[in-house]
Amino acid sequence: MSVGAAVLCAGTAVWLSGGRRSGARRAQVLLAGGAGGGAAETGPPPWWHLVGELRRLRERLRAEWWSAVAGLVLAVLGASVLPVVAGLAGVPLLRRVRLAREARNARERRADAVIALCGVLAGEVRSGRQPGEAMLRAAQDSGGLGDAQAAVLAAARFGGDVPGALASAARQSGAEGLRGLAACWRVAVDQGAGLAAGLDRLEGALRAERDQRADLSAQLAGARSTAVMLAGLPVLGLLLGTALGADPLHVLLHTGPGLGCLLIGAALEGLGMWWATRIVRGAEAT
Repeated sequence: MSVGAAVLCAGTAVWLSGGRRSGARRAQVLLAGGAGGGAAETGPPPWWHLVGELRRLRERLRAEWWSAVAGLVLAVLGASVLPVVAGLAGVPLLRRVRLAREARNARERRADAVIALCGVLAGEVRSGRQPGEAMLRAAQDSGGLGDAQAAVLAAARFGGDVPGALASAARQSGAEGLRGLAACWRVAVDQGAGLAAGLDRLEGALRAERDQRADLSAQLAGARSTAVMLAGLPVLGLLLGTALGADPLHVLLHTGPGLGCLLIGAALEGLGMWWATRIVRGAEAT
């Protein structure tokens, strides 16, 4: 009954929208015919506007809010409020996952920018520029200093404590390589050592570390994919049960044994995902 009511409301809205648009199109045809007898341009069908609205809604909503949308759909199909509660409870968890993924991507981009900064700075020093001037040009080309770029550039321009500014910038996640750059700068200024040679060795070490992380991530991709596939098996089971006519949503949401199985299964699902994530993070940390 709930599904039927939803379909009836949607059909009525589409029919009313189509009726209004057909009336508007008739008026355009009459006006166009009375003015010059030309053929009136027909607008897009009503469903096309619905597709556009759904596309704009998808762009506005964050990924975690689709958990609430999925819960609402399951609540309508299963005639229960439990999926809505579960969908809303999943929003903060998915937001945490999204923020962690964005932080990881930002860390990787910052690490790549630090490597590029070392390479550009070494090239500028070899071309005959002084370290301060070379830092100004290299920082503008690579952007590897992040939020602390203004402080480092000010120290380089006015003869300040460049190693201290670099050490402060290295506190950003992914910019740890700036500590090595600060050490190279301090040794080159205090002891007269070659800055370009030290930067070359530092760039090589940072590239090797990045390649090692990329190789480890590629090796762990299979474990991540397996965990995601195993997490999606309950959904596949529900779809198979529905295809066989067993009505698993009614059993899970409206019977005592079904509710017990749902709670136990959700707890085991969460425990399994936590354990798989813990294994992957432990391997990455090692």
